[in-house]
Amino acid sequence: MSTFDLNIEKILEHWTVADAIREIIANALDEQALTGTQDVEIFEDERGTWHVRDFGRGLSYEHLTQNESQEKLNSKKPIIGKFGVGLKDALATLHRHGVEISIRSPHGTITTSMRSKHGFESVHTLHAVITPPPGEELRGTDVALRGVTRETIDEAKQRFLRYSDETVLEATRYGQVLGRGSRGKARIYIHGVLVAEEDGLLFSYNITDLTAPMRKALNRERHNLGRSVYSDRVKQILLDCTSAEVANPLVEDLQRFKTGDQHDEVDWIDVAAHACKLLNAAEKVVFMTADQLSRYPDATDRARHDGYRIVVVSDKVASKIRDARDATGAPVRDLAVFEREWNESFELRFVAPEQLAPEERRIFEMHPDLFRAIGGRPRNVREVVVSETMRLEKGFEAAGLWQAQEKRIVIKRSELRDAARFAGTLLHEAAHARSGATDCTRDFEDELTRLLGLLGRACVSA
Repeated sequence: MSTFDLNIEKILEHWTVADAIREIIANALDEQALTGTQDVEIFEDERGTWHVRDFGRGLSYEHLTQNESQEKLNSKKPIIGKFGVGLKDALATLHRHGVEISIRSPHGTITTSMRSKHGFESVHTLHAVITPPPGEELRGTDVALRGVTRETIDEAKQRFLRYSDETVLEATRYGQVLGRGSRGKARIYIHGVLVAEEDGLLFSYNITDLTAPMRKALNRERHNLGRSVYSDRVKQILLDCTSAEVANPLVEDLQRFKTGDQHDEVDWIDVAAHACKLLNAAEKVVFMTADQLSRYPDATDRARHDGYRIVVVSDKVASKIRDARDATGAPVRDLAVFEREWNESFELRFVAPEQLAPEERRIFEMHPDLFRAIGGRPRNVREVVVSETMRLEKGFEAAGLWQAQEKRIVIKRSELRDAARFAGTLLHEAAHARSGATDCTRDFEDELTRLLGLLGRACVSA
């Protein structure tokens, strides 16, 4: 038997037994990852002793001297521990809480005991007590823990993604976006080990590509890390996502800005804009602000009629996605883009007056009289023309169209079947021309009412 001074007196008083067992499990999982051996086993034997068992190369007392593991630092695999302080801290914590530990491997058995420091008899520190290897053949490392409960073991296991019920929604080069599990709070994992819990986040996250500040923070602490340590990486994970599984919940959350119960991710404008771009590439959507939704109900109706989903976003997000393009190179469809696409969707096949049937031409030639009845042709209307078609694709079909740039009113030929329909459509488009407003707005309704009044007066006076 020999002893090894761990140079520990009294540290990490905030660590619990579950924290210590977490480190033991982390070491076992790392060894499994490094050696490609079978899964780690965590079980209780018939004597009530709990075991954490891996099937790797076996722990030896030399591992208690490492400041950092070069093998783990160099590994490309998702290794949890890299700094060599966790195991010693775990031994000290377990000793302080009266938990007996025995670590068996092909290299020997390690237990702990408080003993006088060599050369300083009055100073007592925690020592590892090393005895020769057991007689039976043993693969890997078996850590036996006496004096712990099932609840404590479960608490320790719940600090690992492997033993949680979070599901992976999308994996990126920086880490994974996870669905929040049944525990209610969002969880932040680093290489699969829990470091923080939060109420304000929409998703849980597993960070696998660490920044320098994160490595420094993990040197001495593995839970309750402040958000400032990992928030930049969480943003990078989200900005690297491309799936609708992540974009849809973010955009749905975006629309809660008026009630104030949205999650923190969508307060990051870059993330909110990225989610809009992802959704734009995946679905037929039109992004509008609440003000646009109330001011332009006709555009809303047209969009919905054409199969678009209206997504209401804040003014800040709307400003961020203006003139933006999604991953496919298509413009992000805000109200301006939708109106432009709507106008471009019209394919007009003009019909000259002499090509109209006699009854159609008679009705069409009513338009000068109708204009006189409302005080004359609007000054910005250069001509009235007839088109066989309006929009060729399936969707909302207009009976008339005011084209401000061309200064013309276009009437669909089918409106010439009835004089009343033609008159109504012509006055409707004239109201657009005179007011410059879109359907269902106050300005348009006021102008249309005024024109109807003028027409009514003309009829009574005739």
